[in-house]
Amino acid sequence: MGLITFDAEDRWNAFITLCREADHGDGPLAGVPVAVKDNISTAGVQTTCGSRILQGYIPPYDAHVVELLRAAGAAVVGKTNMDEFGMGTTTESSAFGPTTNPVDPSRVPGGSSGGSAAAVAAGMVPMALGTDTGGSIRCPAAFCGIVGLKPTYGRVSRYGLIAYANSLEGIGPMARNVTDVSSLFSAIAGPDARDATSIDRPYAHTPSSDGIAGLRIGVPAEFFGAGVDPAVAEKVRSAIDSLADLGAEIVECSMPSMAFALAAYYVTCTSEASSNLARFDGIRYGPDIESKRSWHDAYQEHRREHFGKEVRRRIMLGTFALSAGYYGKYYAKAQAARKNVGEDFARLFADVDVVAGPTMPTTAFALGEKTADPLSMYLADILTVPANLAGVPAISVPCGSVDGLPVGLQLIGRHCEEERIIDTAYAYEEVRR
Repeated sequence: MGLITFDAEDRWNAFITLCREADHGDGPLAGVPVAVKDNISTAGVQTTCGSRILQGYIPPYDAHVVELLRAAGAAVVGKTNMDEFGMGTTTESSAFGPTTNPVDPSRVPGGSSGGSAAAVAAGMVPMALGTDTGGSIRCPAAFCGIVGLKPTYGRVSRYGLIAYANSLEGIGPMARNVTDVSSLFSAIAGPDARDATSIDRPYAHTPSSDGIAGLRIGVPAEFFGAGVDPAVAEKVRSAIDSLADLGAEIVECSMPSMAFALAAYYVTCTSEASSNLARFDGIRYGPDIESKRSWHDAYQEHRREHFGKEVRRRIMLGTFALSAGYYGKYYAKAQAARKNVGEDFARLFADVDVVAGPTMPTTAFALGEKTADPLSMYLADILTVPANLAGVPAISVPCGSVDGLPVGLQLIGRHCEEERIIDTAYAYEEVRR
């Protein structure tokens, strides 16, 4: 056991809460400072989900992943900024102000795990935990030029994760290189009896580039379609060519379900959010209701005042999609489209080992660029949401820059084949060095 002093300067608003002195134990991560996204419960440390409605909430227990971090010897040094309840692509919807991108402070770091990505990219911590509902680990990893892994749904316990969209989200590692992502993933992966969706697939793997020769890499045409910056596409194509130079076989393919993936994602996640966020009523968590009006009126007033604009928008969208007369028109169709995405991945993985493409269609946006146009922000998730809809693992690894801003290569694998996509990312990382 030991104590570390964490005195890093936070010039990027990467953290909501800092733990200037943090305990650590013995283990593979002994003494390593790790940042934790602020929607993951930490006993005795404020956990806000980036929202005023949870300001001051101190969980009485640790999330399963935090228990595992402590067991591995890591020091939890703070809770990172995020889009409110994970709803956003820029970390600008946080009630505690936006995080800026350490690569260029006039740009967003991506979201919703922007604080975790910024803390790693700025060198404040070597590793961090984020969560990924529709790209919220991979987007900021790409925008900040670090590595981020979205694990297979269920391979990391969600116990202690404050829910946004249960069927889509998961916790994953972020770091400056693939080896560190692999080390952090090995600490948090594995079964948990408290999470009914947990699967018994621990991870104990050392990244290697030995298996790249003969690897079949599928490249769907839709990943390079309209909306993808040609300069970004060129960088990603070059990265895929580098893997071909190592002996991988590139297979051009198609994924027609991409046409409906984004719509299916947003109907699903907003519907689940409208249910999950109903519990925040001013009685059980966060600031007290001070109104002397009727409970019903006070409940409305409290949520209106303490939820941000984006959260209120998504609750309303989800409630509408689930309402009488519209369930079949929207939610049921979204689930059919989601099934098609899963079937498309199954078809592709019968022929290829890994699917590759850009993580994000553009480089990092300027601060404020997308806040007035939420639809354009939603469209930016088009390349990341398919992996969440299907529950398959995906990793983003830096593959160069455009006008000084990082570009991410996304690698997607079969269920529980994180080892393969991590090895592929590691092989590419080795080539770039």
